[in-house]
Amino acid sequence: MFLIVGLGNPEAKYAKTFHNMGFLAAGDCAELLRAKFKKKECEASVAEGYLAGEKVIVARPLTYMNASGRAVLQLVKKYKVSPRELVVIYDDYDLPKGHVRIRPSGSAGTHNGMRSVIAELGFSEFARIRIGIREEGLQTPLIDYVLSEVRREDYDLFTSACKRAAEAAIKLARGEAFDRVMTEYNG
Repeated sequence: MFLIVGLGNPEAKYAKTFHNMGFLAAGDCAELLRAKFKKKECEASVAEGYLAGEKVIVARPLTYMNASGRAVLQLVKKYKVSPRELVVIYDDYDLPKGHVRIRPSGSAGTHNGMRSVIAELGFSEFARIRIGIREEGLQTPLIDYVLSEVRREDYDLFTSACKRAAEAAIKLARGEAFDRVMTEYNG
């Protein structure tokens, strides 16, 4: 069993915002698994797929970003997922736009969604895949920026970053060595 969670906001008005990179990457994960988001459970939209006969759950919390941890905790409990069987994908303002960074654990940094996940779970030793969204020289307040739409000229860059994040998550779910996946995708 493996659980991949992409953080974001559930309303259509947030679909193309920086804060929904996790949702977009989760969609790419489901596509790679040939799975569809068909059911709602544990305050999340869920797709189920299989890799080498093992179930992989891909989820998008419906709790909104700042309460993402509620849904993640419910999913972890329902599916009895250990920390090593969990990966969370999310946007990260601390990384340059389009960069993908994989880590085996860490803090939430400036991300309220990850703060919620860590607080609800009570541990931070789970894989995370961050998609960089930082725009150099930005003068916009962070909250306004993360909820703004990705500019048309950057859309391909972010689409590619989400696809790379999804590929990395699927490789981790398949059981590939964490260090090898980090080396391949970080940067």
